[in-house]
Amino acid sequence: MASRSADPRNGHGTSPTVDAVSLAIIQQLQEDGRRPYAAIGKAVGLSEAAVRQRVQKLQDQGVMQIVAVTDPLTVGFRRQAMVGINVEGDLDPVAEALTAMAECEYVVMTAGSFDLMVEIVCEDDDHLLEVINKRIRTLPGVRSTESFVYLKLKKQTYMWGTR
Repeated sequence: MASRSADPRNGHGTSPTVDAVSLAIIQQLQEDGRRPYAAIGKAVGLSEAAVRQRVQKLQDQGVMQIVAVTDPLTVGFRRQAMVGINVEGDLDPVAEALTAMAECEYVVMTAGSFDLMVEIVCEDDDHLLEVINKRIRTLPGVRSTESFVYLKLKKQTYMWGTR
């Protein structure tokens, strides 16, 4: 089995191959992350043990995670924002520093107007200001930031993994 890693690529620089049965297992879990392996096995034509092994392998390879997804507003986080960041020099040290911040839920390197895009989830506006002004803008290499504060979340889905 592959070791757990933040980067699902194997040593050859390619992503793990996911076959049709594994995609069917992923789809079952996307519909209900608590669905029993026996029920998944019946739906995809495998034994419970085979499903358990495949799920573990998919997790170990970084193909998927099984997590509880919450509405941030219902658990005390009233401010979300996407922050575009421009960096001078190497992006990796800045991206690594951002991934270490608990408030940064999503960090991607991009092409276009920004070098990095970061989704931030905070308790309130003061917390958001502190994260952007005192922690992100002070990182070595950060040249500029632009914040896009969320007013209302209209859609959040994770079903794209099997379409």
